[in-house]
Amino acid sequence: MAEEESYHEMLRRDFGELIESLPLPELEKHALRSRWLDQVTWMEGRADHARNRYYFLRLTAILGGVIIPALVSLNVTGDVLATVRWVTFGISLAVAITSALEEFFHYGDRWRNYRRTVEFLKIEGWLFFQLAGPYEQFSTHKLAHRAFASRVEEMIRQDVQVYISEIVKEREQREEEEDEGEDNGDEPMPGF
Repeated sequence: MAEEESYHEMLRRDFGELIESLPLPELEKHALRSRWLDQVTWMEGRADHARNRYYFLRLTAILGGVIIPALVSLNVTGDVLATVRWVTFGISLAVAITSALEEFFHYGDRWRNYRRTVEFLKIEGWLFFQLAGPYEQFSTHKLAHRAFASRVEEMIRQDVQVYISEIVKEREQREEEEDEGEDNGDEPMPGF
């Protein structure tokens, strides 16, 4: 946790110093700090959070999936058998819960989305700071600022669009699955 905080602090400090060094009016510097830098640091934090959750859930499911067959294959009797059964049950439950949580929250997808967007924002910032790429045509940062702000807002808009469309898509898929389950007349097997 401390490493993440120090990286975020370093990122904010370094980019903040770059922003302060630009020959821009204070209003435009404030806009850079409040919108671009704020989004970069916020998305860095969200990407790290989602990655950590994803790794924890996936690692738990993978390790549990490896351990369960080993426990089941043990040839034990007596009190040890009861203990092994309870441990196997507990690990199976943990695997099921972590898999369900990942399926529900999509931490892996969130991590990749935040990571992609924050990297695009950082690239755009570096291009702006250096007046390179799409900003080569501008002789000053002041002249390039409006184009930079527009491009950043477009990236943020696209990120929000992807996030919302994924939520809508997931909801529609769940509704379709529920409708199919109700409409196909499937009856549960006896005993289940």
